[in-house]
Amino acid sequence: MENYSKARTVEQPCVCPFPGLPPDTPEVRVRDGSKIRNLLRYALSRVEAKPRPEAGAVAAEGQPEAAAAAAAAAGRPLCKHVVFTATGKGVSKAVTCVEIVKRRVRGLHQLTQLLFSRVDEVWEPLEPAAGLDSLTVSRNVPAIWILLCREPLDASQPGYQAPGCYSALWAQAAGREEAAAGLSAQRLGHKRKKGGGGGGGRGRGPRRQTGQPREPPKGQT
Repeated sequence: MENYSKARTVEQPCVCPFPGLPPDTPEVRVRDGSKIRNLLRYALSRVEAKPRPEAGAVAAEGQPEAAAAAAAAAGRPLCKHVVFTATGKGVSKAVTCVEIVKRRVRGLHQLTQLLFSRVDEVWEPLEPAAGLDSLTVSRNVPAIWILLCREPLDASQPGYQAPGCYSALWAQAAGREEAAAGLSAQRLGHKRKKGGGGGGGRGRGPRRQTGQPREPPKGQT
């Protein structure tokens, strides 16, 4: 491919694996360069209940856009469903956003679907006069779709997670971290005990005399 350069990348849209969703269901598309705070601000504005701003309220100085966005979000009706989608390197960021939303809004049911998304890469020749044609390379990248819902979902579907299950996951992770920390401390203490008294026992006995004894001074016997 030294004679080609990548011209563009086209990601083919995936079919939503959750049929029957309301048409107003918000979809949060998470990418590798997305900011988590922006994703959470949009998702929580659609599913988290917030008090409406009082009539005639004045925005804080220097924050007119934030106040306008908050007012617009407060005027929207709350949604019962929200979908997070991500492909490639954005999968882990999508999972992080979902866990934060579940901690902010209690009682959300989760349904996760893993699939593949097709990405087409178009390569153009560096020298068109050389007679080379354009190339299209198709790749399958992992993708994730996560549905959060206030209402109960079908528990028999693979990928279902009931509200409150994240506590068990966090407890298991904390237990593994504590076990690893205890093992590290035990190894460190063993090393200190093994080499702690290596140099302290030397030279404790009486000093041995080497060589010929010294001759007494003249006139002494």
